[in-house]
Amino acid sequence: MMFGRCFHDLSAFAFRSILGLILLHFFLPADIKAADIRRPNIVVIYTDDQGYGDVSCLNPDSKFQTPNLDRLAREGAIFTDAHCSDTVCTPSRYGLLTGRYSWRTELKRSVFGAERPCLIEDERLTLASLCSKHGYATAMVGKWHLGMDFPGKRGSRDWTQPVLDMPLDKGFDYFFGIPASLNYGILAWFEGRKAVVPPTMYTQKKKNAIAIDDYRISPPYDSSPTTLGGTNHWGIVEGQLEIAPDFIDSKCLTFFTDKAIDWIEKQVDHGGDQQPFFLYLPYTSPHKPVVPIESFRGKSEAGAYGDFMMETDWHIGRILDALERLEVSEDTLIVFSSDNGPETTWKKRAASFHHQSNGIFREGKRSIYEGGHRVPFFVRWPAEIEAGTLCKEPICQTDLLATFAELFGDILPDDAGEDSVSLLTQLTDPEESGSRPPIIHHSIRGGFAIRSEQWKLIMPHEKQAMELYDLQSDPSEKRNVLASHPGVVRSLTESITAVVMNGRTTEGETQTNDQWWWDDLTWIPMPE
Repeated sequence: MMFGRCFHDLSAFAFRSILGLILLHFFLPADIKAADIRRPNIVVIYTDDQGYGDVSCLNPDSKFQTPNLDRLAREGAIFTDAHCSDTVCTPSRYGLLTGRYSWRTELKRSVFGAERPCLIEDERLTLASLCSKHGYATAMVGKWHLGMDFPGKRGSRDWTQPVLDMPLDKGFDYFFGIPASLNYGILAWFEGRKAVVPPTMYTQKKKNAIAIDDYRISPPYDSSPTTLGGTNHWGIVEGQLEIAPDFIDSKCLTFFTDKAIDWIEKQVDHGGDQQPFFLYLPYTSPHKPVVPIESFRGKSEAGAYGDFMMETDWHIGRILDALERLEVSEDTLIVFSSDNGPETTWKKRAASFHHQSNGIFREGKRSIYEGGHRVPFFVRWPAEIEAGTLCKEPICQTDLLATFAELFGDILPDDAGEDSVSLLTQLTDPEESGSRPPIIHHSIRGGFAIRSEQWKLIMPHEKQAMELYDLQSDPSEKRNVLASHPGVVRSLTESITAVVMNGRTTEGETQTNDQWWWDDLTWIPMPE
């Protein structure tokens, strides 16, 4: 019942549900409200560098099949105009979890390594802390990539001490996973605040013989560190990773899925009232290294990448099967998406295998064009969402926080979810199209674009000139119509300026960005 005008056929049911939530919120005591509002289990599955065209139901010419992702789409809702909040790992994950654009923080460009202060402040509301507030057990299994505080310094760690400033400090009750992408240290299987096996060895990337322009993180490992090109400002030796002796790249998907299923099983109690659960499952695939396990090699017509996507889909199927086996599938809300568009190897994959990871869209990961930020986005909740629902309205991953809040009958404070628009509230007026505030896109080098209804205005930045596209008639961004629509350009420029300077997209009290003005805001004069 939760996602916008797409579910027009459910409007009568939805209206009754929302009315019930309103009545509960305003007329019941607080302790009864929390107990009586229905709360589904929630699972958010987040892949890494998966393009829009890497799902077979979205790409009729795909060179591999993704039957479990297709099943999610078929049994729930497909969002054909969904966007991540940035075009690379760290900022997209911040936006997903907090409902706030990451360019409002200190992170204006690129991504984090593994070791540094977490981008999410302890007091900031996240999907996990919101769910915890409403009685959920919460877990994160997979890749974090938002910064952690490890004990000691490289070469003199004390792994008997806990890791700080990490998922357990941001609303999660349980954590199993890795700190960042596999090309960054520190690599070990962390459970809670400790490494299962401490990362006491060292390695560097090795050539991956089965994938295009790729590397491996695999033995043999070195027992002592060496200096390879100096250190960065965090004291990390460039080109060398701290690693646990039992760590190997190809184990990630299997370990993450096993741990996720094990945690879900522990939450399910058939003998009494079950506490609802929230699981955030950010996989490491199909991000490099592309390392499908042996049983999937050669299964696709798109090389190792296609094989890796097929393995990823199989693990997602394992999650779906576990929910069914545990008899909680009907009332579990699953959100599936990707953190950004496909890695630049999509070009060689298109040439060699005729598979378009970016679908019909322009460019891929890191880019301000659609291929950088338009991503697959499916939602399944059998108890409430009609199977086969198609939604063509633009949405952003930042919208999850406000949507979950309204689902729980809660109201976000002004200093939370500043760029999160509840998709649930659109149900009260299904004919009201184009009423949501604009979406802001952001590239790895700090460039901006604004999306409002069918229009997308790319702002000037470095060598990038201002461009305007009508995505309704030109989703592949082939025709720059800037000169033909000066009024649209003027209006969108005013809108993006307001979104940036007000510290928020949504209505509410003006908020402060962590930095008030920076060089990437080329269209906004520097304040005096």
